[in-house]
Amino acid sequence: MMRLPLFEFRAPHSLEEAARILDGEGSQAMPLAGGTDLLPNMKRRQQVPRTLISLRGIEELTHVRIEHSGSRLGACLTLAEIAADARFRNGLTALAQAASLVATPHIRNMATLGGNLCLDTRCNYYDQNYEWRKAINFCLKKDGDTCWVAPGSPKCMAVSSTDTAPALIALGARVCLVSREGRREVLLADLYNNDGADYIRRKSNEIMTEVALDASRGWKSTYWKLRRRGSFDFPVLSVAAAARISASGVVEEARIVIGSAASRPLVAAEAAKFLAGRLLTAESIGEAAMLAARIAKPLDNTDFDMSWRKKVTGEFVTNSLRELRGDDVRRERESYMRVSSL
Repeated sequence: MMRLPLFEFRAPHSLEEAARILDGEGSQAMPLAGGTDLLPNMKRRQQVPRTLISLRGIEELTHVRIEHSGSRLGACLTLAEIAADARFRNGLTALAQAASLVATPHIRNMATLGGNLCLDTRCNYYDQNYEWRKAINFCLKKDGDTCWVAPGSPKCMAVSSTDTAPALIALGARVCLVSREGRREVLLADLYNNDGADYIRRKSNEIMTEVALDASRGWKSTYWKLRRRGSFDFPVLSVAAAARISASGVVEEARIVIGSAASRPLVAAEAAKFLAGRLLTAESIGEAAMLAARIAKPLDNTDFDMSWRKKVTGEFVTNSLRELRGDDVRRERESYMRVSSL
């Protein structure tokens, strides 16, 4: 049985109190929301904070404001709440789909939006118990000096496995970070580094408080996920796509994001730029899929063969754009669910 290490537990009732405690405790403290990622990591001794600061008693972190001018979503909203809320449809469908595909119903009842956005990167050599990792002399991400995925690499190659980040980046989301020093708002796409160890640009004394979205009217979005089992598993590839399409069917603006193919979600800017001003025809969709798949370079550190995951990237982009066009792609979704369950 893996047990949690000893730690001090703090339960503030306001954001100001939480920020004050986090600042005072320094890098040895971590915020705790749902705990569905942090607590298992602590059991494996991947993360060993001396103090956990619970955010669950801070009511202002659970708000939902969806208006014509834009939306504000509290970082402690659970994924189950997002998946069940009918307001997360049409323009925000990608977020609802991503939230609904995380893990199991029990975990979604605990896991939070902010927690999923700050999810630790994953790797076959890292996501093991302490004794297993010690037997290989650890790895570059934790306690070692070699990335076993790419031994010559100067940086860690662990993979970003958040579901909601690709969806929200495709929706143009921003996140609010609060500390005793003040408040700052950054594009979600700019929050991540392409380094599995140093994967996020949130300072150790900052708390993610909310996600901000511009008006979604006129937009359509979708999220596709590949995983070994039809439930529970982390993504080993994902694609989020969003587009604003005119009444005549012309793409006015588009965003495509590839997840779980690098240490950060990858924005397929060239593919999105290509689609602008074009109809979603078979030819334009095929070209955009090729451009998007070009940036995905999965490595052999998660489930499934990496060359097959590369191939599926293009197929996921194709099917996501067909879905935005209005095609019925349920059969294609189901076919990948059957493949992933093998």
